[in-house]
Amino acid sequence: MPVLEFDPPDRFVAGTVGPPGQRTFFLQASAGSRLASVSLEKQQLSTLADRVNDLLDDFASGEAAEVVAEAFEDVDPLATPIEDEFRVGTMSLGWDADRRVVIVECHNGQEELVVDEEGQTTLEPEQPGPFETVLRVVIEPALARAFARRCAKVVAAGRPPCPFCGGPLDPTGHICPRANGYKR
Repeated sequence: MPVLEFDPPDRFVAGTVGPPGQRTFFLQASAGSRLASVSLEKQQLSTLADRVNDLLDDFASGEAAEVVAEAFEDVDPLATPIEDEFRVGTMSLGWDADRRVVIVECHNGQEELVVDEEGQTTLEPEQPGPFETVLRVVIEPALARAFARRCAKVVAAGRPPCPFCGGPLDPTGHICPRANGYKR
């Protein structure tokens, strides 16, 4: 199983490519001349930010992570070229108590078609195999807090919500279900 490991990275950030409504979300880690980018869903990025904050609240509270996180704010764009190694299927998040670091792992989204005895086909995640790629990033609590803040900003920078239905508003408007299908 190929592992793209960054322990520690020089930089670990989230970012997007494309206009709101058509954005592709990325996580990007770099160390020296090594660069790895993986693409993921907006909801995955939002959940990752929430869980990193929860983990830090539970395990790294009392540390100077809150104050120091401000100093690590990274507002630079993603490094180029942006070519994703894989599309994230599952993620795992951990805390190494001995080293006092956060471990983020992203696994590729390999899936396979499974046919049962009745001939029904279902799409199921493949069991981790020799070709599954994993991005593993190990970061200090202050960097993890700054990473989570950037993730939240990236997610929030999309299309504004409709004041009536809460759905995303395109610049040209949208068909609003709360307005009985009238365009807003």
